[in-house]
Amino acid sequence: MTAVEIKVGVVDTPREITVESDETAEAITKAVSSAIDKGTLLSLTDSRGRTVLVPSAKIAYVEIGPAASRKVGFGSAS
Repeated sequence: MTAVEIKVGVVDTPREITVESDETAEAITKAVSSAIDKGTLLSLTDSRGRTVLVPSAKIAYVEIGPAASRKVGFGSAS
């Protein structure tokens, strides 16, 4: 299973919330849509088991995509 990175922009907040989850992009999309439709909290659980709650009324945008692979090692100097 590949991890998904979710970025949530929050109204009146300069920084976005970034969560890496083991859920599918489709499951995250359904959770976001449901929270917005019902006016409830958006609940996201990251790959470490931590939960983030965001009031749906404060969501400015949600970006869902593949998690960035972490590069390990040294780059070559030019």
